[in-house]
Amino acid sequence: MSLAVKQPPAADRVYTHVKQGVLDRRYEGGTLLTEGELAEAVGVSRTPVREALLRLQVEGLIKLYPKKGALVLPVSAQEIADVVETRQLVEEHAARKAVPASPQLIARLEELLARQKEQAAAGDLAGAAVTDRCFHAEIVRSGGNEILNRLYDQLRDRQLRMGVAVMHAHPDRITKTLVEHEQILQALRSGDAEAVVRLIHGHVEWFSHLARGEVR
Repeated sequence: MSLAVKQPPAADRVYTHVKQGVLDRRYEGGTLLTEGELAEAVGVSRTPVREALLRLQVEGLIKLYPKKGALVLPVSAQEIADVVETRQLVEEHAARKAVPASPQLIARLEELLARQKEQAAAGDLAGAAVTDRCFHAEIVRSGGNEILNRLYDQLRDRQLRMGVAVMHAHPDRITKTLVEHEQILQALRSGDAEAVVRLIHGHVEWFSHLARGEVR
């Protein structure tokens, strides 16, 4: 007897479908999505589509227009600045708490860095972007503050949306990222909290210059 795989609720399926489409830029900023199209794409009725779109509007990914549909909001310079500022606050605070780093944290970061190197060598930019986010999230999680962890997860979703475009526009950036991750790991190993904070600050700050088009 085969057990049927339980599907997530319809609204959750629509939410995941649209969010993933926005994050990986299948739905670019400025795209107008209609309830009918989304209902058909996911195979649900329009009621759960409305519920999912309301959730996405609260997250700032879309804007609803009655009787027209949902507009995918373009990434603004202000959003980039806000994400970078908040990331720096959270990550620098987490870095101070992470020192002295536990052997488990060091081992996990070594594993992620090795994976990112393999992905970069294979030209898997999307995979490397996800591993990059995991590397930073691991440092934040080591602090054990669940509220900060949840806030950081939201930031990472927003940044993925910006980061996919950046990675493709600047494929050479991956080499610099790997070097900087190596430096962060080395500073954590040596227990130098201020060096970790300084390195993370520069690493995240660079992204804001790039995303605003100030780096060629």
